[in-house]
Amino acid sequence: MKELDCLGDVCPIPLVKLKKELPAIRAGETVSIVTDHSCSGREVMDYCARMGLLCQEEEPLTGIWRYQIQQPEP
Repeated sequence: MKELDCLGDVCPIPLVKLKKELPAIRAGETVSIVTDHSCSGREVMDYCARMGLLCQEEEPLTGIWRYQIQQPEP
């Protein structure tokens, strides 16, 4: 699993980083985004929903979010 460190990055940088990484992610593989901006997470989750990607959100520390994005299996 690849992790994208987006701490301190504001919209739309986390989404741009995700879009850049997606072509390298195969079905069943996961990329993780860590951010400290809740608005960035909403943007990532909305994008994943539109693109049919699986996305799980967690807040391991207060004010820090991790989004795990997975290409679905065919």
